[in-house]
Amino acid sequence: MERQEPPSMISMEAMLHSMASLGMGAEMVNPFVDLMYGLLRTFLPRPPVSAAAYLSAYSSSPGDGSEDRLSALPNAILRDIVSRLPVKDAARTAVLSSRWRPLWRSAPLALVDAHLLRRRRGSRILEAHQGPFRCVNLTRSSMAAHPTELALWLDLLAAKGVEEFVFVNRPWPLDFPLPATIFSLASVKRLYLGAWRFPNTSALPRGTAFPHLLELGLGYVAMEDSDYAFILARSPVLETLLVYMCLGHVNLRIISRRLRCLQLYMCNVHDVSVVDVPCLERILLWEASDDCPLAHDREICTRIKFGHAPKLRILGYLVPGVHVLEVGNTIIKVETKAGPRTIVPSVKILGLQVHFEVQNEAKMIPSFLKCFPNIETLHIKSEKSDEPAGKLSQKFWQEASGIECVQSHIMEVVFHEYSGEPSELAFLKFILENAQVLRKMLVVFVQGILSSPTSGDDAGAKLMQDLSSVKMANENCRLVILKSSIPRGGACWNCQVASNFDFADPLYYCY
Repeated sequence: MERQEPPSMISMEAMLHSMASLGMGAEMVNPFVDLMYGLLRTFLPRPPVSAAAYLSAYSSSPGDGSEDRLSALPNAILRDIVSRLPVKDAARTAVLSSRWRPLWRSAPLALVDAHLLRRRRGSRILEAHQGPFRCVNLTRSSMAAHPTELALWLDLLAAKGVEEFVFVNRPWPLDFPLPATIFSLASVKRLYLGAWRFPNTSALPRGTAFPHLLELGLGYVAMEDSDYAFILARSPVLETLLVYMCLGHVNLRIISRRLRCLQLYMCNVHDVSVVDVPCLERILLWEASDDCPLAHDREICTRIKFGHAPKLRILGYLVPGVHVLEVGNTIIKVETKAGPRTIVPSVKILGLQVHFEVQNEAKMIPSFLKCFPNIETLHIKSEKSDEPAGKLSQKFWQEASGIECVQSHIMEVVFHEYSGEPSELAFLKFILENAQVLRKMLVVFVQGILSSPTSGDDAGAKLMQDLSSVKMANENCRLVILKSSIPRGGACWNCQVASNFDFADPLYYCY
């Protein structure tokens, strides 16, 4: 089947036309681009070296302050020192002495083009250094304007080797074709691509692969479903896949022996099918749903199908009213009456994003909780609705008892963005009245409510009074109230924390 190229909806002409239809002039292009790349920077990993770092050498010998003690160190240690310097400083070490002169060419360098005043200097460094490079960050150039240099950079990195590569195109066009040479970087372990159109993977040679790739980030990248399947099949040791604000819809069919973390951030997701992923530990969704509004009378648009994922421990944020859950050939319809069967017993940490002011959406919470019987930590993110549609009463929650995870397993509840709505309070009371092993309930207020002139600290005191009056299933449960450090609706997700396995519960720190 012939590959259908994605439409160029993000050319400069298309952007100006779209802005004009919204009553905005061309003068808004630059602010928009700045905003877009500001968001993209939050997705990219930080370079391992900084041009702002302060390096000081001090000799404590009062009689001979000029003594060179560093040069007496073994070459291996000196190369390690050089490799931790910005590339300009690393090259300058060659003038220190004859001992230092060859070191920078054999030390694995970190080349960050943001640290260089001129783009051509980066090309000269790539040509002069024998490799390998521990890290190369190329994020400051419009690749469409420099096709010759683009080809040269990739050829040099393929020949000399690079472990971490961050490769971002500057507009315009936003969907400039990514050279297929990217697949020749056999040594790369960490790869982040931004603002590209993915190459035609069906035309690549049979042996094309990323044999050592552990972490892949795709931001503003136009791809087809077959491209995702190609990447997963040709990256045998891939552990982390992050898709960030993709250009187009996402349909993922995941078969991977080593994948541990999947992140979908601000994407239009149709389907995520976890077919056979024995090492998968976390699926993290943030504003990842289709374009349809969050309205209770709409068809649910995003389907998540669970196959073989025995180690899946963390799942969030699911959105009642948007996500359909499926196991095997059984679709778990999310009804307003709780009744679906158990589907993923391995999940210990669950995040739900809920519009408590939309009655039919809030009613789905028990259905979702019944799908995951062994949850130990529950994160609830309360969302403000533009179109409130009824509120749940305490009576509804009183009738929703008998949920296994609530009664027997949930030990901690974290309620993010609490605003004092009666439906939010009713849910918190329901948890306290039924959670027999609950040790801690943490409520994070929306920014400004605790310190507003009208409510002051009384909002926190009132909540504590309301919750303390509940007959708790576990009298030893500890109640903690905090205020949010970010405004409601503010950018808050931290992609790097979410994929960091040192954080046992990334939902604490990502939001």
